Amino acid sequence: MTSQGPPTIVSIAERAGVSIASVSRVLNGLTVRADTLRRVEEAVAELGYVPNAVARSLKGGRTRQLTFAMEDIGNPVYVTMVREIQAVTKAAGYRLLLHSTDAVVEDELAVIRSLSDRTSDGLILCPIRITDAYVRTLNSAAAPVVVIGSLPEGVPIDSVRADSVLGAAMAVQHLHMTGRRRIAFVNGPSDTVPGRNRMAGYRQGLADCALPYDASLVVSTDFATESGARAAESLLAAAPDAIFCANDQLAVGAIRTLHTRSVRVPDDIAVVGMDDSALAQAAWPPLTSVDLGSAERGRRAAELLLARLGHGTAPETPQHTTAIPRLVVRSSTAPATEQENLRFA
Repeated sequence: MTSQGPPTIVSIAERAGVSIASVSRVLNGLTVRADTLRRVEEAVAELGYVPNAVARSLKGGRTRQLTFAMEDIGNPVYVTMVREIQAVTKAAGYRLLLHSTDAVVEDELAVIRSLSDRTSDGLILCPIRITDAYVRTLNSAAAPVVVIGSLPEGVPIDSVRADSVLGAAMAVQHLHMTGRRRIAFVNGPSDTVPGRNRMAGYRQGLADCALPYDASLVVSTDFATESGARAAESLLAAAPDAIFCANDQLAVGAIRTLHTRSVRVPDDIAVVGMDDSALAQAAWPPLTSVDLGSAERGRRAAELLLARLGHGTAPETPQHTTAIPRLVVRSSTAPATEQENLRFA
């Protein structure tokens, strides 16, 4: 008689009339005779057996799960990354777990520490603030970690970064080439890695164009759409002829405010975003934006993580890859007849 309670490999063996060893071979994908395979599969279906993934992972040392932790799961940039990461990891037989940290450093550190629980074989992480404690936690991670973002020099962790300094400078240079001279900047939090880098690029772009830095043309906020709308409202008093925003969400919010105030885009004020997310094409007018290679970064991060897990040859030293930005010109800075994609080396 089969035992009461949840089905086990013992009860499956009894139902199928085969040995426990044969059931184990079937459940682990090993070769058995066709008749044995059929009988075990029928018994599994009849009993409703579900393998205990945690127990199997503790025994085999692998969960076949990977984690992707990001600031905001609703941000279109991370959606793009998820698609690429999942395509690569799924092909290698892994499930992808998603974790939204809300840019809380302690939450990000907790995700790294949780690798010691063996519920995930590896982690792809998008931090926006890097502290000394962060570096120490990364260095002591119990499983492979790949960072999408910038790390301090010498941190022995694989990373895939965007050159947002160059990307921001490109945006300013483009606006200058279209005749704009009072180029405002709506940035994210200045204490974050993206915020610092995009401010550095904005100032570099101004210097390259021999334009002075004017603090009245700069607003630091967060990276949300509503914040972009409020920032544009506050900037109107400074009479900008262009607004560069640190991401597309901010830019969409800025354009909404300009429409509300009957300011024509791009005739009165041109607008440029950053990330070239799905929002850029959906905006009206379509948004000129700096493509920071979100898809490329997600794909490369997944490939690096899989290499560290034994899929292919793992690099002997930490790898640090940089995606080259690309300016995608649309109607928010130029008439539709002049739209084109420009690639800057």
